[in-house]
Amino acid sequence: MVEENLRNDTAKPSPDAAEGDAAKKTLRALLERPTVSIRARIAAAFLLMFALLCGVTGAAMLFISESKIKLQLLEQIGNYRAELQQARRFEKDFFLYGTNLPDAMANIEMAKDHLERSAQDIESVVGTATYLDMKGSVAQYEALLERLSEASAGEEPGRPIHQRDIEILLRRHGAKILADAEAMIDRERVDLYSMLRTSMLAAVGFLVFMLFVMAYVAGFLIRSVLQPLGRFVEYAGRIGAGDYSPIMPKRKYRDEFSNLAIAINQMLSDLVLRQEQLTQSGKMAAVGTLTSGIAHELNNPLNNIGITTEALIEGYGDYSSDERLKMLDQIYTQVERASGTVRNLLDFTRREQSVFTSVSIPEILNSTARLVGNELKLGGIELSLDLEDQLPEIKGNPRNLQQVFLNLFLNAIQAMPKGGRLDIRALTDEDGFLRVDVSDTGVGIPAEQVEKIFEPFFTTKEPGRGTGLGLSVAYATVEAHQGRITVESEVAKGTTFSVFLRANTDNSNQPMQGR
Repeated sequence: MVEENLRNDTAKPSPDAAEGDAAKKTLRALLERPTVSIRARIAAAFLLMFALLCGVTGAAMLFISESKIKLQLLEQIGNYRAELQQARRFEKDFFLYGTNLPDAMANIEMAKDHLERSAQDIESVVGTATYLDMKGSVAQYEALLERLSEASAGEEPGRPIHQRDIEILLRRHGAKILADAEAMIDRERVDLYSMLRTSMLAAVGFLVFMLFVMAYVAGFLIRSVLQPLGRFVEYAGRIGAGDYSPIMPKRKYRDEFSNLAIAINQMLSDLVLRQEQLTQSGKMAAVGTLTSGIAHELNNPLNNIGITTEALIEGYGDYSSDERLKMLDQIYTQVERASGTVRNLLDFTRREQSVFTSVSIPEILNSTARLVGNELKLGGIELSLDLEDQLPEIKGNPRNLQQVFLNLFLNAIQAMPKGGRLDIRALTDEDGFLRVDVSDTGVGIPAEQVEKIFEPFFTTKEPGRGTGLGLSVAYATVEAHQGRITVESEVAKGTTFSVFLRANTDNSNQPMQGR
């Protein structure tokens, strides 16, 4: 919706065609960029972090599952080893005391059961060949126990030779199966410890990785949000200083800040239009103040024209050809005088593009003084112009600057209803500014009102005699010229307005857009 309004607003006529074209190009450049919103980028960043966390969680669950399997296998192998150890103890008891051989065989059966139940897990650890070898060793040990049981049942007390042979074989196979069980337990324990160390290193590595990820996300948020906010703070300061040039695109894509820039550019365009309207209103207010002087200036030549024309009509036959030509020349001179007054007024009130060119302040001051000449005569005010020699030119708009000084001159004249002195002084300030002082010997301004005189529609004049726009327009115009205006006043003694304008150091005459 905002985008449609902005596109429609670009069709509005602009008071400055060049500025309007620049604003449209800027708007088009912003609108044509692909949209990549900050919301989408932040969501993508957090989705990436969530995916990383999911990956780590999956890895942790896999590690826990593997650890559980190894712990179960260790438990099974431990039970297997315990049964083997118990069988070996009963085996020794038999050879020492001739007892517990059936118990040894029962333990071997339980060991075989543990071995078969964990067959798949053990094969995955030691391999099929080793598992079959272990299984075969247990079977041989069991077979030897059975042979020993059969031999002991058929023999007389004592230890015959073949029984001792069985004993040797039992000890050899018993040692082997216990050694295999111990080796398998040691191997699984080493693997489990290795997994734990690997998991700890992975956890530390993930923390370091997440630190970099968080730093990147933080930098991303700074680049996406804080940096544009800083730029817009600068834009606000620039706009507050009177620079209304449009905000140019900074990125190759469009986001929420681009929409904000579009809205601000539209606001700037409206501000320029409103400023032009306010300036024109101030001009018309000044024209209203000049009406009495202009009327007097026009009445004098019109009266002279009327008297001369009437005399010429009544005594046309009595005048010689030279006398008639002389009277017509007087009429022409008065017409030119009236036309010059009208031209000055039209030049002042007409609207034009805010183009800055090299301006001579002495010419502006002299032309403005001529414009208020009749006001000075009618008010009995003495004018003093003190212009420093070889004053530098400034970069500005001559009509707008003329309005500034016209408002100051008229305010000074109105502040001296009983006559007085108007002093205009122009000189180069120490800071490289051109300074113009407009001083009067009028009624002055109360101290509590000095801070308010540049506010729009604030006036110290009687109702109906002022709009309160003159000084506010002058203040805005001077700021747009990168200058400043100050005031010093004392009641019953007079007021001095000082206008500071930056001297033009560029000798080129190429115009630039006024802001």
